[in-house]
Amino acid sequence: MEELQKTTRRNFIKAGGMVSAAFALNINALDAFANGRLQKLTILHTNDVHSRIEPFPMDGGRNQGLGGVARRSSLIKQIRAEQENVLLLDAGDIFQGTPYFNKFGGELELKLMSQMGYDATTLGNHDFDNGVEGFYKQLPNANFPILIANYDLRNTALANATQPYKIFKKSGLKIGVFGIGIELKGLVDPKNYGETQYLDPIAKANETAALLKNDLHCDLVICLSHLGYKYRTATVSDQVLAANTRNIDLIIGGHTHTFLDTPEDVKNLDGNITTINQVGFAGINLGRIDYYFEPYKSKKMKISAPYLINNKLEM
Repeated sequence: MEELQKTTRRNFIKAGGMVSAAFALNINALDAFANGRLQKLTILHTNDVHSRIEPFPMDGGRNQGLGGVARRSSLIKQIRAEQENVLLLDAGDIFQGTPYFNKFGGELELKLMSQMGYDATTLGNHDFDNGVEGFYKQLPNANFPILIANYDLRNTALANATQPYKIFKKSGLKIGVFGIGIELKGLVDPKNYGETQYLDPIAKANETAALLKNDLHCDLVICLSHLGYKYRTATVSDQVLAANTRNIDLIIGGHTHTFLDTPEDVKNLDGNITTINQVGFAGINLGRIDYYFEPYKSKKMKISAPYLINNKLEM
């Protein structure tokens, strides 16, 4: 345990340095937190876990020995024991990728996420692999909301089973979280998504973020995105979304299985910073971003680092 703490602290400091324009990340700021003048929020996140329940087998592959729900669960428990305000989020593609999905149809994945205390997820394209009805069938195993703002599901089995956003309250902070999904046409068999209607992700993100920030007065607005990090084409990505929206503080991304060592800051339409992060796939990494808020003001800063899920985390 002591070695784990030293390793994760060293990695966290090494990968830190992600700072918003409002603050300089320095000892004085962290001292202010220690003296109760700043409020801290820890965001943990995954994406594209793809039914990876056990670690990758020791077969000589590049990911051998990495991942595993038991290790991730132990790490999450440790972080929650150390931090007062924690949100655990996922950016979609929970399903498909191992025989566990073929055998149980997503039941095990959602049960384990519930046991780990996930606060919310969004829909990825592979979450439709057993059809809308197949996903709906597994929802009783999820004790967390499915957030999606740009899919119109009213004529499907998922009507009234998802919500566009949710507000979480942590020690006086209001955190608004919403979901944005990728266009399913061309990625998913039409019979699997049925009458799901895809809505413009940029328009819906702007609408939802404005509601959360301006009308509902959230201190932080987070988008769970399954659009993908970036493309060479004009396809809407997290980078495009960040640059063409307002009021989004953080985009937790998925779909492209991108390993970002540190989050990326993009200037939005107002010239403010929207941060993008994505941590690969298969539960190999657990993302972490710590935000520090100055009480009664909008100023905040952040530091970030991923945790590599490997056998050194077995406790």
